[in-house]
Amino acid sequence: MNLLPTKLQGVFIAETNYLSDKRGIFARLFCKQELTLALQGRDIVQVNFSSTESCGAVRGMHFQYPPHSEMKFVRCVKGRIWDVVVDIRADSPTFMQWHAEELSQKNARMIVIPEGCAHGFQTLEPESELLYLHTEYYTPDLEGGLAYNDPLLNILWPLPINEVSLRDQGHSELTKNFSGIKL
Repeated sequence: MNLLPTKLQGVFIAETNYLSDKRGIFARLFCKQELTLALQGRDIVQVNFSSTESCGAVRGMHFQYPPHSEMKFVRCVKGRIWDVVVDIRADSPTFMQWHAEELSQKNARMIVIPEGCAHGFQTLEPESELLYLHTEYYTPDLEGGLAYNDPLLNILWPLPINEVSLRDQGHSELTKNFSGIKL
């Protein structure tokens, strides 16, 4: 795997090479040794899966507050998505900036999202499936979210949004006084 930096501090794209022959493909989806630079001593403690049926649906923007902030490794294993990360770390030089990356089964890319960043995505193909690797356990009392359509963030979703959960519709918009998350 090759780690490519993005414009957001600590957010990387991990490129994976598929091996293919007439039988199909083989790929290493995660390798602690190859991702040492990103992990910096953290361990993966939880693996989650999501499947989204409709094209244009949005999930997000999710994060966890300290002391259970989590690093995420997100990979699209079927279909295609527009993956978005927003830096909400109080002391980050890229505070309140966002980065988007197309993830798909074909491009075999994985996004590495550090603690203190919100994450969400839009499906670009129906029946898109994601695999999430987390460095912290899910803690419902410490979950947070940003409005996917917050004007202060101005996230440019590539398709008309046709489906958002009630929970994600309920996230409040940020104010200009938002000072971020202190890790």
